[in-house]
Amino acid sequence: MSTAARQAFFDRTHTDDLIAFLGSSPSPYHAVASAAQRLEKVGFRQVSETDAWDGTTGGRYVVRGGALIAWYVPQGAGPQTPFRVVGTHTDSPNLRVKPVPDTGSAGWRQVAVEIYGGVPLNTWLDRDLGLSGRLALRDGSVRLVQIDEPLLRVPQLAIHLDRQVNDGLKLDKQRHLTPIWGLGPTDEGSLIEYVAERAGVPADDIVGWDLMTHDVQPPSYLGRDRELLAGPRLDNLLSVHAATAALAATAAAAAEGAELPYIPVLAAFDHEETGSESDTGAQGPLLGNVLERSVHARGGSPEDRARALAGTVCLSSDMGHAVHPNYSERHEPGHHPMPNGGPILKVNVNNRYATDAVGRAVFAAACERAGVPWQTFVSNNAMPCGTTIGPITAARLGITTVDCGIAALSMHSARELCGADDPFLLAGAIKAFLEG
Repeated sequence: MSTAARQAFFDRTHTDDLIAFLGSSPSPYHAVASAAQRLEKVGFRQVSETDAWDGTTGGRYVVRGGALIAWYVPQGAGPQTPFRVVGTHTDSPNLRVKPVPDTGSAGWRQVAVEIYGGVPLNTWLDRDLGLSGRLALRDGSVRLVQIDEPLLRVPQLAIHLDRQVNDGLKLDKQRHLTPIWGLGPTDEGSLIEYVAERAGVPADDIVGWDLMTHDVQPPSYLGRDRELLAGPRLDNLLSVHAATAALAATAAAAAEGAELPYIPVLAAFDHEETGSESDTGAQGPLLGNVLERSVHARGGSPEDRARALAGTVCLSSDMGHAVHPNYSERHEPGHHPMPNGGPILKVNVNNRYATDAVGRAVFAAACERAGVPWQTFVSNNAMPCGTTIGPITAARLGITTVDCGIAALSMHSARELCGADDPFLLAGAIKAFLEG
């Protein structure tokens, strides 16, 4: 491990906790619950959007579906005190259950699913899949459900029946991605009845559901020296976990007397993988409303809000691409981010990422204070560049925004790969950013 890594605030125990976080967070709703639990341990309390808020010192958070906004008001913060925001997202590409889930063919019992986000379809073949998500009940309440057992499987066609499979696998999203989960005739309502039983609620009480599949193979260290981490949903629960840990550590230090010139904020959005256009996505008004209400709760005016946002900086943290050893020609020759090389600064002059020179300086200063190394990612000019919530946040709120992340392989696959040190290096950099 490098000297810089040894100086970091967090260490490998952070990655150990990330493994536990991934296992307890198979859906955005579970990720929010897991993050909230960690924040409550350091004194954060949940507030309702329908209640009046006060501006007293301390940590608070709001939950809306698969999104969470948390912030800490330090001692002496005025209505014009700027924010330091870390933006992440809780959703990951997967297969999600359709409104009429029960289907089947040729004597097999199957579950109808819809493709969520940009999924490399082949990575979901021949995997043992569990089921998770939320159930909406007749009384207006919501119940989380998590079935961590081999329940579903999308079987690949045997090579004997597809001799050209290694020349290029072609999958039809409607016909070839329907999981099996048993034999026999399709019984109307059988999947929801089974889920209801596992959730401990009467099936007749369930009036809606947001259910999705997840690979039940647990995250694990990989390699001779355990220097890599393989697991599901690294994009982007790794950033959610790092930002949660950084906010909790920052709030704990402030509670013990450390001075904070900014109000640290965690914004964990849903639906980034499908464009962020929802009431819980970065395109929606959730974050802006929370920041505005925080200003008003401290006695602020619209002028104070404008002053606070003018001094605010957002760090958009999402996964990035490590150079792939088998496809290095697809990467920018002068920028080859590597696992365990520290966080990556993501740059694109066409504003697919929001980073500019000013943001770069803020990011570099945070990494220097944290004692962690950092790298830069730029796309190959001949390859399309992805995007994040960074440009959306910058445009919606008019605030300086920086895009960062860590270098990984197999992004959006059912199981992804990154360096085992990078999660705690990222958390250290985020903590330094939040502290200003």
